[in-house]
Amino acid sequence: MINKYSVRKESIVGIALLLILLAVMTVIDFFLPSYHIAVMVIKKASVYALVAVSMNLLNGFTGLFSLGQAGFMLLGAYTYAIFSIPVAKRAGVYQYFDGGWIQFSIPEFFSEFLGETIGLNMGIILTLILGGLVAAFFAYLIGLPVLRLKSDYLAIATLGFAEILRAFFQWPNLGPLTNGSNLLKSYPDFKSATGYVVLIGIFIAMIVLLVNSTYGRAFKAIRDDEIAAEAMGINLAKHKRLAFIISSFFAGIGGGMLAMYMGTLQALSFKSTMTYEILLVVVMGGIGSITGSVITSFMYIASMEWLLRGLDSGTFLGIHAPGVFKNGFRMAVVSLIIMVVVLFFSKGIMGDREFSVKGIVKFFDRLFGKKTPKNAGGDGNV
Repeated sequence: MINKYSVRKESIVGIALLLILLAVMTVIDFFLPSYHIAVMVIKKASVYALVAVSMNLLNGFTGLFSLGQAGFMLLGAYTYAIFSIPVAKRAGVYQYFDGGWIQFSIPEFFSEFLGETIGLNMGIILTLILGGLVAAFFAYLIGLPVLRLKSDYLAIATLGFAEILRAFFQWPNLGPLTNGSNLLKSYPDFKSATGYVVLIGIFIAMIVLLVNSTYGRAFKAIRDDEIAAEAMGINLAKHKRLAFIISSFFAGIGGGMLAMYMGTLQALSFKSTMTYEILLVVVMGGIGSITGSVITSFMYIASMEWLLRGLDSGTFLGIHAPGVFKNGFRMAVVSLIIMVVVLFFSKGIMGDREFSVKGIVKFFDRLFGKKTPKNAGGDGNV
């Protein structure tokens, strides 16, 4: 039997947490402009959270070991930049390729009809989705041959695809579209970090709904035992291809948002090390835990871009020691932290568990002496 009071309380807690998050973002954006580093960390960490969750959908929930995430991010990033650069600035951006092939801008098109603010934001979102669709289309094509492979062979094939794609985008003959090895720039961005967090929160919520749907249960069945899943009537090829395409779609959107964060775009930025970085976040957070991927993304980016930055500049925690804290020392400390996490948290920080509103309500009930009924059941969440 559903406890209506408990459901109502969970809804109130969920809405309260959302309002607190939006309030914090508003304070950082408008009332604390000097916290420029915090805003940049939030933007980048949000993007990494989306890409890590998309990778976890494939590696953690479906059991497909893919290393092509950087390639799909590149597709989304270039699609966003190419179709959002204002027409008046294309001649300067594509100065070596006679202004380029594309002579329109999707955000500008919507700005003419819906106004500068609403139209621009609507155009940005639709262009990001277009980038995801382009990445999904290429995932469908590449998935036809490579999804027949398993384990390490699939990882090598997808990694090779990402490297080939990066080299192809720098091909001079494709310059009128990709600008070759030159930078793409002058494309629009959200004016505040709140736009990043809200939009990425919506996309991650969509992945959560997918994981908890019948398709998500089919993905988990394939991960646990392919033979048993096929015996239950699950079409392995169809569901593997579906997981691969959906993961690539959200990776493409993440790539577009990363391009917005960087301000300028070049194919060289999407090296295989970017995929390894995302994989590191997934493993440390917990393979099969969306919450773990999100939390670890913020912890990792905050550590790399803010907390441990002084280890490369000579001063850390008020200690001035240029002979010790010099370039490269930060990565040594980060590597040590990773080793500690791997040794003491073999399944990652969260394992395969999730934070949930229900878990938070139960925690406070126990904290204040309220016992959870024995027939309330458990969902494995924290």
